[in-house]
Amino acid sequence: MRRRFRFLCINMIAIMSCIAGLGLFSPGSGAILLDKVVAVVNSEVITWSELYKAMEFDASPAVKAMSEQERRTIFKQNETVFLENLIDMRLLLQEAKKANINASDDEVNKTMAAIREKYAMSDAAFLDGLLKEGFTMEEYKKKLSEQIIINRLVDLEVRSKIVLTEDGVNAYLAKNKEMAAGDEGYKISHILIRKSDDPGQAEQKAQSIYERIKAGENFADAARKDSDDPSAKAGGSLGFVNKSDLSKEYLAALSRLKPGEVSEPFNTNRGMHIVLLESARLYNSPAELKQAVRDKMFAEKFERDYRAWIKGLRQRSYVEIK
Repeated sequence: MRRRFRFLCINMIAIMSCIAGLGLFSPGSGAILLDKVVAVVNSEVITWSELYKAMEFDASPAVKAMSEQERRTIFKQNETVFLENLIDMRLLLQEAKKANINASDDEVNKTMAAIREKYAMSDAAFLDGLLKEGFTMEEYKKKLSEQIIINRLVDLEVRSKIVLTEDGVNAYLAKNKEMAAGDEGYKISHILIRKSDDPGQAEQKAQSIYERIKAGENFADAARKDSDDPSAKAGGSLGFVNKSDLSKEYLAALSRLKPGEVSEPFNTNRGMHIVLLESARLYNSPAELKQAVRDKMFAEKFERDYRAWIKGLRQRSYVEIK
C-alpha cells in the first residue's frame, strides 16, 4: 500500500494549517527562536514559524513517526507547495469574513466529538494526543472553526453551482468502462506485528491481540498500543485504499468480512496483520456503478471549478511571496 505526505485539502474533519508559533527547530540547527515573513496576503502576513507548524500539524502518521531530521528534510522539500496552500487558505478565510460566514462553538464541539468518535478516543486521550504533538485545545478548535467556515464558503461559491445531467453521466460511463476495476476499494484500519527472528513470536502476539479485540477491546486502542505500523498513532486507520493497491493476502482476508468485522491474523512479507473493515466500495449492480460515476464526475468538476475560483481570488488580491 502506498503511503505519502498529505497536503492541504477541503474536508470537514481534516486537520488543516495551524497558527503561528515560536521555538520550532530549523533543519539541522537545533532549537532557536527565529521567525520571518514568508508571504503577504492582502493585509495579513504568513510567517516561517506558522508555515512549519502547519506542516507539523498536517503531517501524515508516517511522516510524524520519522526522526526530527528526516521530517525537516521532507518539510523543506515541500515548503513551496505547502506555502501556496496556506496562502489559498488565508484568501478563503478573508473571503468568508467578507461574506459574514461564521462557525458557532456548538458546531466546533460537534465536529470535534465526531473526530473523537471516528478514532474511538476518550476526551483524555484526545487531549493527550494534541499535547504530545505540541498543540493546545484552543489551537485545535480554531483550526476546526476555520475548516467549517471554509467548507461553508466553498459550498456556497462552488459546490452548489455544479450541475450534472443524466446524458453526461451516461456518456462518461461509456468512455470509462474500466472505471469499476480502478475505483473499487475498502476503508480499513489495521494492526501490524513485524516479523522477528522467531516467526512464531509474531504469530503468538497477533493472536493474543486478536483475542483481546474479540473479547471487547477497542480496535483503535489495540492498534495504538501494539501495532508496529506508523498508522498506530491514528488508531490503525489507513482510510480508503484502492483494491488494486492491496496484496492478495489482504484481498483474501477482506473478502471474508462484513463492514465492522475484524479479520483473524494473517501473514504477509511485512509480518502479521489484523484488519478491521470499516466500509467497502464494490460495484455489485449497474445502478451502483452509475452512482459512482456521478460522484466521480462531481469530484472532477469540483476540482476544476474550485481551482478556477481560487485563481480568480488571487487575481483580485495582493499576494507576495518573500
